Amino acid sequence: MKLALPEWPQSWSRQQRSSATIAVASVLLVLLLWLMAIPMAMAPEPIGNNAQYFADGTRVTVELTLVAGLSGILIGVLAALGRTSRVMPLRWLASLYIWIMRGTPLLVQILFVFLALPTLVPALRLDDFTSACVALAFNVGAYNAEAIRSGLLAVPKGQIEAARSLGMSSWYTFLDVTFPQAFKVALPPLVNNTVALLKDSSLAYAIGVVELTNVGNRIQAATFQPLPTLITTALVYLILTTVMTQISGAVERRYDVEGRQP
Repeated sequence: MKLALPEWPQSWSRQQRSSATIAVASVLLVLLLWLMAIPMAMAPEPIGNNAQYFADGTRVTVELTLVAGLSGILIGVLAALGRTSRVMPLRWLASLYIWIMRGTPLLVQILFVFLALPTLVPALRLDDFTSACVALAFNVGAYNAEAIRSGLLAVPKGQIEAARSLGMSSWYTFLDVTFPQAFKVALPPLVNNTVALLKDSSLAYAIGVVELTNVGNRIQAATFQPLPTLITTALVYLILTTVMTQISGAVERRYDVEGRQP
């Protein structure tokens, strides 16, 4: 499904059209978050009289996605560097982390951070929103790590050797040569992981985070009208994922991920 975004002038370069698409889609997302209660208020019950609750839940869902998504990219980069490190303990530690996070259910991880972690480390007692962000970030970080590791391995060794022969240090070689190319390769799976994270954030309802799914569940439990409530919840998720897909697709085109000329 694609949004009906404007047709940009053919004289614009690919980067210009992509940047314009990102700007328009971002504005649409902001408008959706802050103005969605107005059109929803005109819907019949039980949606209309609970429109503000839906709007608040949607904003929490997006906040969860943004915080956990950005943190997950950072965690993924660190884990990918650990997986490709020459230091064996770092490789083992990164591999163990990825194995655990990819091999256990996300819901169990969320419950562990919220309920079990404070028992193990009392100083790490977190509120429900922070616990959900931590669990989601470390979960998506494991998947991001494999995507970034694939990107790092895809960079030709000859380019790294050429950079080193020019006198560049390992740090600058990584920043200027290796990582930019690896990021372009890893960008499509990173985008897919972020869109999936938006839907996975619905599991935060299990620890009481009042996000979109939790709001829908509370309303249908109070009104005994599951059909309109669940349809509305699903439609909001569909709109959010559609807008995010448009933004992510424009980002890929902006950085010419497929290697096409503008």
